[in-house]
Amino acid sequence: MSHDVRVARLIDGSPEEVFHAFTTPGGQEALYGQQESGWVVRSQCELRVGGEWTVDFGPSRRELYRHRHVFQVIDRPRRILASTTETRLDGTTLRFESEFRFEARGKKTLMTMTQRGLLTAELREEHRRGVPNALARLDRHLRLSRSLTQAQHDPNPLSGRSWGPRRR
Repeated sequence: MSHDVRVARLIDGSPEEVFHAFTTPGGQEALYGQQESGWVVRSQCELRVGGEWTVDFGPSRRELYRHRHVFQVIDRPRRILASTTETRLDGTTLRFESEFRFEARGKKTLMTMTQRGLLTAELREEHRRGVPNALARLDRHLRLSRSLTQAQHDPNPLSGRSWGPRRR
């Protein structure tokens, strides 16, 4: 019996923006990151059908999980399907299918992550706990990236503000 996980989040941005953030190093690192001091994320991605996205992540350089995704379908900016192999801290591996969907909802995107083929209810619950946080981190990353881009392109960042002495 397969235990599947499906988690969705409304993310502030168009499907193109969210897809781009998800498939670039900063977004991938945000997805797997944590606030914990010393948390490690290393991500390498070859975004093409048959290409690999390998992510090593964990509480220290000596304790790393590994996710190896092999892309089966890339339908930019709507869908990614990958076969995933997860290597756990104890060296065991599990294989499942990961699907990421990006659907326009007004000026936002409903991003849905589905993992199919988890072997136990315990694994399903473990993944169900982590995925919402991952999508929230991706949302924060996209918002921060957008703010930084806007600040870099603002020709007059102090416009509308009065910082000098008042004139009479």
